Amino acid sequence: MTRELKTGRRAPKSGKATSAVVFLHGYGADGADLLSLADPLAPHMPDTVFYAPDAPEPCAASPMGRQWFPIPWIDGSSEEAARAGMLEAADDLNAFLDKVLEDEALAPRDLILVGFSQGTMMSLQVAPRRDEAVAGVVGFSGRLLAPEALATEAKVKMPVLLLHGDADEVVPYGDLQLAAQALADAGFDTFTHTMEGTGHGISPDGLQQAFAFMSHLLKERG
Repeated sequence: MTRELKTGRRAPKSGKATSAVVFLHGYGADGADLLSLADPLAPHMPDTVFYAPDAPEPCAASPMGRQWFPIPWIDGSSEEAARAGMLEAADDLNAFLDKVLEDEALAPRDLILVGFSQGTMMSLQVAPRRDEAVAGVVGFSGRLLAPEALATEAKVKMPVLLLHGDADEVVPYGDLQLAAQALADAGFDTFTHTMEGTGHGISPDGLQQAFAFMSHLLKERG
């Protein structure tokens, strides 16, 4: 049984959504942490509705925040618990995305996932394993979980943009290329951008790259 995710929503500026962006936050944060990204994007994406759900569990290391799954080296959980939590959260997220598409009367190709850190991990876990491809995935400061499984488990492929700060002190910058290589090897159109001098965060140039990528995806839907 899936858990319902509490979410924030920003209506499209035009009043009618023809596309949706779902922001997936990092470990210890919540949906509101990323929904503010809609502010600079919305004027340039007037027909896009923005969602930012809270992860399903309270964060063990940050009780005021949320987590998609436990992280053993931070909270002392087991690798088995982390894997089980991730798979359970993937089911929750899939159900949430299905509801967004239904509520907004949109097709999967109208949906873009934008993740940060653990939210990127969830995006890269869920999107390739759905029955129908979403328009694309934007992943900031994350990593690809179980890269060796991607090629055999992926049901669909979509363009992916990965962005990472070269001064990231939380998720190593090297994880950018590891994820990009695994995605490319599995047949995904994969693009990368280095946010120079940036730690574990989103820089203005990174956000600009993400916007350009999303705009291109939405124009290419046909």
